[in-house]
Amino acid sequence: MTNGDRSLAIFIDFENLALGFQGRRDRFDIVRVLERLVEKGKIVCKKAYADWSRFASFTTQLHEAAIELIEIPRRAQSGKNSADIRLCVDAMDLSYSKDHIDTFVVVSGDSDFSPLVSKLKELGKHVIGLGMQESTSDLLRDNCDEFIYYEDLGQAPTLAPTIDTHLPETKRKAFALLLESLLALRRENKEVLWSSMIKDTMKRKKPSFNESYHGYRTFSELLEDAQKEGLVDLETDKRSRTYVVTRFGEEKQVQAEGTPTLAKKKSRRRRGSSKRKVQGAMIEPKNGPSLLPADAVQSAAPTETPTPREPEMETPPPVESTIDDRDIRF
Repeated sequence: MTNGDRSLAIFIDFENLALGFQGRRDRFDIVRVLERLVEKGKIVCKKAYADWSRFASFTTQLHEAAIELIEIPRRAQSGKNSADIRLCVDAMDLSYSKDHIDTFVVVSGDSDFSPLVSKLKELGKHVIGLGMQESTSDLLRDNCDEFIYYEDLGQAPTLAPTIDTHLPETKRKAFALLLESLLALRRENKEVLWSSMIKDTMKRKKPSFNESYHGYRTFSELLEDAQKEGLVDLETDKRSRTYVVTRFGEEKQVQAEGTPTLAKKKSRRRRGSSKRKVQGAMIEPKNGPSLLPADAVQSAAPTETPTPREPEMETPPPVESTIDDRDIRF
């Protein structure tokens, strides 16, 4: 998969979710679940298991979300909970027949699915659990690779900056989707935010997204316009020559209020090292005018030691000849 995206298969035990919503004023919203799961990768399979004669009011929103509804007979007719067995059989069949599916999502809080989670992990699959906080078993929660509580979905993000209301509506929608995708990538611990990765996430969250509809010829122009509005900071990758989003939202404020940059630290060091103190007096750098008195400079200057000279060789006096020239005969 490109950019490390996952292929997800979602299995929903709707009867268990209905038990968790008993006594609550709000209703189950499948859109909140899918918006969170689509951030993790491409959803290729969605199935929900229940006796839909009991939950007919939920079938409309599930059909609109393109979820396959698996009809399970009542417990009084079968004598046992057939939804759990059918869900486990379909999940194991998909894990063996579809190798490209690497992530399984079990939307339930029932501890009976713990053996299924263990078996999927043995096959090298990544298992994500999702359920209600009050009706989720600790055994299932701790056995999954990840677990998401339904109550944590749909909360307002903390890093999202405010978008100027004076902008055109088409631009505000594009910037809102851009910031939602950036927050989704940060939640998935993505450190380097490539432009292609951001666009893929935006298209997963909204398949009808097209930058030309919002008035941009390319996706790079949309990022450049977002930088002009102060929403993101961009850098160009040296190898691919594509944009990379370095900071956005409150990350920019943290950088602005943080420690001084490296260039400022170097300039401070240079200023402090240009002059140094010697015995309470200041000395300029080498080859500059001295601020010390003359005697201090002379005392501070190193004394030169004379090099030893080799002793000179004395020439011996000339030897006088004792032979007389008259005694020499030829």
